[in-house]
Amino acid sequence: MASKNIIADLNKGEKLIGTNYDIWHMNLLNEQELYEHLTTTMTKPPEGSTAQHRRDLEVFEAWSKKDCCARFTFLSCMHDDLIGAYEHCPTAKEMWDQLMFDFGWTSVTRLRSLVLKFEMYKKEPKNSMTEHLRIMSAMIRDIKNVGNAISDEQQVQAVIRSLPDSWVSMR
Repeated sequence: MASKNIIADLNKGEKLIGTNYDIWHMNLLNEQELYEHLTTTMTKPPEGSTAQHRRDLEVFEAWSKKDCCARFTFLSCMHDDLIGAYEHCPTAKEMWDQLMFDFGWTSVTRLRSLVLKFEMYKKEPKNSMTEHLRIMSAMIRDIKNVGNAISDEQQVQAVIRSLPDSWVSMR
C-alpha cells in the first residue's frame, strides 16, 4: 500500500474505537514506513555549525517529518471521541505506547483500571455537560467491552459523583 494512500485504505475499514484495537494495530504495523516510528525516538541535535551537525540535523528533520506523518495517520484512523486523548503525544512512539497500554490488554488489571477511572472521574470545568456525559459513556462502553457490566444504578451514582458539588446540591 502506498504511504499516501494509507489513511484512505485504513479508513475503508473501521476506525479505532478501542474494542477493535487488535485488528486496527495490525493494519498499521503492516505499513513498513510507520514501523520504525513505533519503536524509536530521536532528539534534535544540539546547536552547532559543523558538517556533522548539518547531517545530524537533516536526519533528525527527515525523521521528524515522517514521525509527524505517522502521528497524523494514527489520529486520522481513530474514532473522533478518541482523538483528544492522544493528540497531545509528542511522538508516534509515545502515542503507540499509550494506545497499547489503553487497548492492548484485557486483564483483570485493565478492568480494575477502567472501573477505577470511571469511579474517580470528575467533570472538568472546560467540558460542557454534553462532552462530560460523552466521556462517561465512552468509559462505560470500554468497561462493558472487556466483559464487565455496570448496572444502571451504578452508572447514575457515578455520574452524580463526577459532578461538581455545587451542581449536586442544586438537586
